[in-house]
Amino acid sequence: MSATQGRILVVDDNPRYVRLITINLEASGYTVISAANGDEAVELAAGANPDLILLDIDMPGKDGFEACRHIRQFSDVPIVMLTALTQVESVVKGLDAGADDYVTKPLEADELLARIRARLRRADRSRAEVDSVHRFEGLTLDLHRRRLFVRGDEVHLTPTEYRLLVELVTHAGRILFPDHLLEAGWGISDHEPQLLWQAIHRLRQKIEVDASHPRYIQTRSGIGYVFVAPRCRDDAGDA
Repeated sequence: MSATQGRILVVDDNPRYVRLITINLEASGYTVISAANGDEAVELAAGANPDLILLDIDMPGKDGFEACRHIRQFSDVPIVMLTALTQVESVVKGLDAGADDYVTKPLEADELLARIRARLRRADRSRAEVDSVHRFEGLTLDLHRRRLFVRGDEVHLTPTEYRLLVELVTHAGRILFPDHLLEAGWGISDHEPQLLWQAIHRLRQKIEVDASHPRYIQTRSGIGYVFVAPRCRDDAGDA
């Protein structure tokens, strides 16, 4: 990041919300650029190189879900959804589209700024990540290139799924509590537990031979989850 705290792209078709968010962000040292719809958001995400995107869900034309999916085709910039929708299904849909977090309207300035700081810190840690490859029987996770290979085939993960798997793999053999994984996946620990259950289920569907009898990601009833797999002795990569 530059001399400022970072460049934030604010996407909302309501000028009032854009002004309110801009005032708070600029007062905290951020540079703000804005878009009024999903198409403008995708264009600015590609051309303006923002450090983080605040993306409204309910917009005419290309909504926030569509814009998020499009942006994820070329960028891993942190995306925080802005939504008046509080149903778990809507939150899950946004996270599945590639969002990293969400904030509900009406916005609380302190919460919004805290979420932004957390996301930017996490992005900084990811960029500073050392070259590291974790190899297990049937699974290779390349942290440097952010690529996963399962039984020789590359498997695509959503950003949330990737963060959860990294946390589990880098703590292989240790039981991780749900609050720990919620912090790793979403940045806070007070989401509905259903979000974690659903994310673990989707992750198992992608990496396990039989998701109903998981080999890698195992549940420790009443405690949490643990990644269990013997490491490969062969240093040869799968890619």
